[in-house]
Amino acid sequence: MNIRHSALAVLVAVLWGLNFVAIDFGLHPASGNGNGSAADVPPLLFVAIRFVLVVFPCIFFVRKPDVSWKAIIGVGLFMSAGQFGLLYLGMALGMPAGLASLVLQAQVLLTVLLAARFLGERPNKRQLTGVVLGVAGLALVAVGRSLVAPVVPLMIVLAAALSWAAGNIIARKARATSGLGLVVWSGAVVPLPLAALSLIVDGPAAVVGTLGNLQPATILSALYTAVFASLVGYGIWNRLLSLYPSSAVVPFTLLVPVVGMTAAWLLISEVPTTAELAGGLLLLGGVATAVLQRRAKPMDSALAEVPQRLEAGLR
Repeated sequence: MNIRHSALAVLVAVLWGLNFVAIDFGLHPASGNGNGSAADVPPLLFVAIRFVLVVFPCIFFVRKPDVSWKAIIGVGLFMSAGQFGLLYLGMALGMPAGLASLVLQAQVLLTVLLAARFLGERPNKRQLTGVVLGVAGLALVAVGRSLVAPVVPLMIVLAAALSWAAGNIIARKARATSGLGLVVWSGAVVPLPLAALSLIVDGPAAVVGTLGNLQPATILSALYTAVFASLVGYGIWNRLLSLYPSSAVVPFTLLVPVVGMTAAWLLISEVPTTAELAGGLLLLGGVATAVLQRRAKPMDSALAEVPQRLEAGLR
């Protein structure tokens, strides 16, 4: 990968890492940040607002991807509605932004396991070792979290990672040629169901009150997550995937929790406990073990298999 494209990959990691702090500010516009307090904005409604901005007006200019409606709906339900609905809910219930950026990386390991079950893509020894290390890291994070706060939000974010992994498998089977098209068209699945769920869970008064009194922090957060994290981030990312093997692009995702946790520390004073930090390092070590590949000879047949097995974890 040349210097320009490597810089673009780092830019995407930075955009995605900052995304978690942006979400936190949007959920807690009155207080400025969460710090474990209840959200000021209903999380499911906030996700619906985000995806309205992802879809419109882009859907009028971006072609429908060359995949079935079943695949589009599946990606929308799992990769978008499920992942972000659960992520925002977990953060609204007190999951720190930096720690959320770390735990969500479990999707890489979960994708490896789901691909083995549903796609018949048997993981190699390196990937299995990474999964074991990652699970140990998650367990350590959970123990560290339980000592200072309820562990339920962490479990919800882990469920978000599982939903993302399931979406990866659907996207992998669909093999859409336009990554941006899949993001936009599958995003159309999100707003109505999550807005309806918010009406049921939060009540009409909360939904109407929020929409009628949107704070600048919430509006800016929604714009950042929709434009920079979703459209710009995935637009660059899928372009890089079209130019290089996944094995050359995937490792840059390891920078996302580094940026996320650093930004959370600098901007909203989130400092992980020793156990959370140790578990996070172990989790990232597991992810690195699963995605980093030894440099192979150009004619090595194994090289052709690497992108197929790892591409699902990037979309």
